[in-house]
Amino acid sequence: MKRRDLLKAGGIAGILAAAQFPLIRGVFAQDRYAKYRGQTVVMNVPAHPHYDAMAKILPDFTAETGIKVEIDKIAIGRMKDKQLLEMAKPQGDYDAVCYIVMWKGEYVKKNLVEELEPYFKNAALADPNYDINDIVKGYLENLGLVGGKKGYLPGLGAKLYGLPYGAETSVLAYRKDLFEKHGFKAPATYDDLQKILAPLKAKSGIGALTSRGQAGHQCVHAWLLHLNPLGGEVFDENWNPAFTRKPGIDALKLLKEISDTGPAGIPGYGQGEMINAFLQGQAAMYLDSILIMGQVNDPSKSKIVGNVGYALHPKGVRYASQSGGLGLAIPKNAKNKDAAFLLLQWLTSKAADIKVTKAGGNATRMSTLNNADILKQFPDFEILKEQLKYVEPDWRPIIAEWDEINIQALGVAVSEALTGKKTPEEALNGIVPKVTDIMKRGGYLKA
Repeated sequence: MKRRDLLKAGGIAGILAAAQFPLIRGVFAQDRYAKYRGQTVVMNVPAHPHYDAMAKILPDFTAETGIKVEIDKIAIGRMKDKQLLEMAKPQGDYDAVCYIVMWKGEYVKKNLVEELEPYFKNAALADPNYDINDIVKGYLENLGLVGGKKGYLPGLGAKLYGLPYGAETSVLAYRKDLFEKHGFKAPATYDDLQKILAPLKAKSGIGALTSRGQAGHQCVHAWLLHLNPLGGEVFDENWNPAFTRKPGIDALKLLKEISDTGPAGIPGYGQGEMINAFLQGQAAMYLDSILIMGQVNDPSKSKIVGNVGYALHPKGVRYASQSGGLGLAIPKNAKNKDAAFLLLQWLTSKAADIKVTKAGGNATRMSTLNNADILKQFPDFEILKEQLKYVEPDWRPIIAEWDEINIQALGVAVSEALTGKKTPEEALNGIVPKVTDIMKRGGYLKA
């Protein structure tokens, strides 16, 4: 297939062809940074462990390129409002932004961020050794692409608008010492998981499984962790609400049981509280983002150093693990777009990915996960390599309207079930009219 045919086909194939453009043309930029030395890239990032790790390696970027980086670090809950404010100006303060995966469709629909293919096709900017094929495929599809059949995945018309950086999947972590002491095995299936919740709490004297539960995005995230493996989906193929079917109800019933047998306070837990409960020895299991892997053996954060084992996200009717996390994009109204691209390209390169992983960040590339030094430092990455086979890029519908559905509809219903205000059936069935109205307004359903 000729390159022009690949590009016409759209999706990953076209993007990969475009990313190799400088190499195909035989153009090697000996000093692609010379024109931009002295420029400052202003970057909006969250207070987040991966971006704390990034801060440790940024001096290397400036030393290598002569491009300075100014970080505007704010709470993750405030980022979107600040970014929308800046990107609405004729020229905003940000040259690069970190976004949560749920925002990508909205940002593209509002024409707020740059398509990245033209930058990868520019031989004066693109690194011929970048190798976009090496980035975990599920991460690239989930966090980077907008278009395709559903509007947010690979397929005809899909384009690359961001690069995964702080991408996540889910993994099961458990207290090896407690499991051995009380005769438990790491649950391989959802049946196994449900059977040990109450006994594990009774015998260990601590919560069985920590979880998010805070109203809004946090509790929906926790519900989705179980919905997908149990065979459920938020919408059917025609965009009708499907979350009231048996898998959706079962997932919410399970989440309620997890909350009841977990550490006290789960209905108010965000990601930080959920992680901290495990690190402080208040829960025997953790099932959520791989972010935990960089923290369990840090004695400044963890009381369970050396006592944690890992297993695959349990199997329901199928294996299906989280995809999501954080990515990097360039605003349309950025002042220093080329320099921003050089920063994004450098941060997600093979060499920098190894550096940020060693510093405690999340690996984005398969070459990093196969690196001998990395595996020596993080031997538990062997289970992560296996888990990545089951990353589900369509873990949630990343349409522009998702944030509204996530926070104002599902985020209310799931919380009401966790706090006992409604049964799971009452909670989920009660929001069908609201979700249907949102989907009609978005043009997915006929009014």
